[in-house]
Amino acid sequence: MDQLCKIGGNKTRQGYTCKRILKLAGSSLSGGRAVTRTFDKPAITHAQQVKLLQQRGMSIDNVTEAEFYLQHLNYYRLGAYWLPFELNHTTHQFKPGTCFDDVLNLYLFDRELRLIVLDAIERIEVSVRSQWAYQLGHLHSPHAHLDSTLFSNYWKGNLKRLNEEVSRADEIFIQHLKVTYSEALPPVWAVCEVMSLGLLSRWYGSLQPKSIRRAIARPYGIDESVLGSWLQHLSLVRNICAHHSRLWNRDFAVTPKMPKHKSQQIAEQFVPSSRKLYNTLVTLLHFLNVISPRHGCRSRLKALISKHSIPVAAMGFPLDWKKRTIWQEEES
Repeated sequence: MDQLCKIGGNKTRQGYTCKRILKLAGSSLSGGRAVTRTFDKPAITHAQQVKLLQQRGMSIDNVTEAEFYLQHLNYYRLGAYWLPFELNHTTHQFKPGTCFDDVLNLYLFDRELRLIVLDAIERIEVSVRSQWAYQLGHLHSPHAHLDSTLFSNYWKGNLKRLNEEVSRADEIFIQHLKVTYSEALPPVWAVCEVMSLGLLSRWYGSLQPKSIRRAIARPYGIDESVLGSWLQHLSLVRNICAHHSRLWNRDFAVTPKMPKHKSQQIAEQFVPSSRKLYNTLVTLLHFLNVISPRHGCRSRLKALISKHSIPVAAMGFPLDWKKRTIWQEEES
């Protein structure tokens, strides 16, 4: 795993710019258009895949086991995890000492990491749903989501998506409310239970009255605009995890906003201008400290990193991360 210590600043497959991807693929830009070529790579067997990896310099102690994992994980999927071990991406030659077991270790780490992150996001999603419904219901009305004056121009689109999610829902309570009451949709405290995190983020983002936005954000100790940014970011992260995509060293296009002013202590936990996972983990831990003080996520993350001997610099961790307040265990 020592080789991974040198990849903190490297771009991953999804992190390459368009021009870089075209260059690696042997294509170029002409007049703003990509000059492509016919795909001529044949499909090869699992045994041939193993031989190809060996020819490129990867050490494989157990060929049968490697074929098994390639059969069930897909060569192309694992490619995202051996990319950091490549000496030359054009020739796909590996750095000396690269082992299949190291690649598999990285893959398994990322899989377990996604499960921890997804578990944390689930708790956050349920909590913010509750705040959204409670504050709208009390500060406006049980059917505040049907009042276009409370929302921006995105209200129609959000309402359409909400109608679609309610129509798909097979929850008994939704069916009961639809057949019992005359309103176009059930009340906020019911519809929020069938909202996706992405839709919740959009509804919160389009909410106009600052007083309601502040009321929703207040329990989390952050500014209302910061909450909107965090929800948007976590919606993206949630989708990455739910689709089993690579998470550990990803560069995020949408990043969580750093708190300022009254939330200075929280802001000190972040790494400024980073697009890496570290800042995501900070947002998760902050939320969970509020929602479920004995959450255990912090200790699970530290144990996972230790178990797989992962170089945290590749995830954007600062050198002093273990000393930062957000990573300190709460006294029982």
